[in-house]
This record gives sequence, C-alpha cells and structure tokens, in this order.
Amino acid sequence: MILVDTGPLVALFDPKDEQHASCRQTLASIRLPTVTTLPVLTEAFHILGPESRGSEALRSFVSEGGMSIHFGSHEEAMRCFELMSTYRDPPMDLADASVIAAAEALGTRRVFTLDRNDFETYRIKRGHRLYPVEII
Repeated sequence: MILVDTGPLVALFDPKDEQHASCRQTLASIRLPTVTTLPVLTEAFHILGPESRGSEALRSFVSEGGMSIHFGSHEEAMRCFELMSTYRDPPMDLADASVIAAAEALGTRRVFTLDRNDFETYRIKRGHRLYPVEII
C-alpha cells in the first residue's frame, strides 16, 4: 500500500502543473493500492479549486476506485497533533501529519509525495523504533 500526499494529487489533476507528466508516469508504475487521507484531499481540493476540472477529475478518480480514503480514528487524530508538536521547525501541517499517522496505523512506510525535504525528516513509529519514510 502507498499513501498519497497532496502534491502528487494536485499535479496529477492539473495539467499545467510542472510535475504533471512525471506524476502520471509514477502513478502508472505503481502496482500497489493507493490510499490518501481526508486532510490531504481537503488540501488538494483547496489548491485545485472546488469548481475546477481538476477537482472534478479527482472526485471521479476516487469515486471510480482509483484510490481509497483512510478514515482515521480519534487516536490517529491525537497522533497527528503529537506529530505536529514534534515537527515544529519547519512546522508540520495536518495533511502531512495525517499521512504519517495513517502510515503507522496501516503498517506502511511508502509515501508518494513531491515534498521530499519534509518527508525525509519525518519518521514512522513502529513500537519503540522510528523508521524513515520510503518516498515514491
């Protein structure tokens, strides 16, 4: 399973985005199920614009099974807040925190992101150990 961050979603559904072609190529090469979180979708729809063709295409992509949505628990929300307190410089936003919390809950380290600098800093907790994110 691969968690998808905001950047690739915006690039995939905005043909004018400079990363559009490379994100399409990456998505086409992925053979594992893709999953995202509600905060990531919220951020992507905000950036694309609610009435844009990109938002419409993203809604269709999710509706037609192109990607699943992980609905986190209350405990995951609390973990997001903990992560946001831990990663303060630069500050971690809720969308990024939701991806890391979902990775912990779902047992994956793979994240499709364009935000390499931040995700190289983040760590995924498994028991008492911390592991780096595997950036796709």
